[in-house]
Amino acid sequence: MDIALFLDFDGTLVDIAPRPDAVRVEPGLVDALERLRDRLGGALAIVTGRPVAQIDGFLAPALFDAAGLHGVERRVDGALSGGRPEDHPELRRQVERLNAETAALDGVLIEDKGASVAVHWRLAGPAETARAEALVRAAAGSLGSAYRLQLGKAVGEIVPAQATKAHAIRGLMERAPYAGRRAVFLGDDKTDEIAFASVAEDGGVAVRVGDGETVAARRLPDPAAVRALLRGWADGAAIDPEALPPA
Repeated sequence: MDIALFLDFDGTLVDIAPRPDAVRVEPGLVDALERLRDRLGGALAIVTGRPVAQIDGFLAPALFDAAGLHGVERRVDGALSGGRPEDHPELRRQVERLNAETAALDGVLIEDKGASVAVHWRLAGPAETARAEALVRAAAGSLGSAYRLQLGKAVGEIVPAQATKAHAIRGLMERAPYAGRRAVFLGDDKTDEIAFASVAEDGGVAVRVGDGETVAARRLPDPAAVRALLRGWADGAAIDPEALPPA
């Protein structure tokens, strides 16, 4: 099967960590991804809510094709486009506001991504969690239709309205070496469900990592299972996403 493989990062390739900067990349993962990319003729990309530069830091020294910030940024064959903070002045004002309003909330973290912003409350108590979610909802509402709020696992993120992983994958599928292949996307969160639906609609295979309701047809239990699958594929095992357990 000639596939184009798209991989989420947090909760898919790596285990979720209490802080975004605390994730750990398993030894050997980068080498396995590079070998698998070679086996797929280059058709492997990271599709993530993180900036591409952060992914590069975690997966150094490799440089993979990537869609960052849910597709605001895109890099294919080394050429990076999109994601300039200066293109989002209204959002920048809301980032300043969120930093000020959450400063006294224990366990609430602001992740400023330049062209998007995420408010994390994984480490917060119930009262701080409720306040943090209310603040990010208010910030998103004040920005109008140009931006949207997407809620994930203990996080609320404000992103440009046109930025979705579905849009990013479809854009990559229009270009070599992805064009003409069957898309396979692995992700773990609510924010990946839109992409699961679009990949399935286009004849591809969506794979949910972890539990929870999903529109994906296939499921893997956790990132460890993802890494084992990718190592097997890199080592020459049959690449057959249809053989994965049903969701």
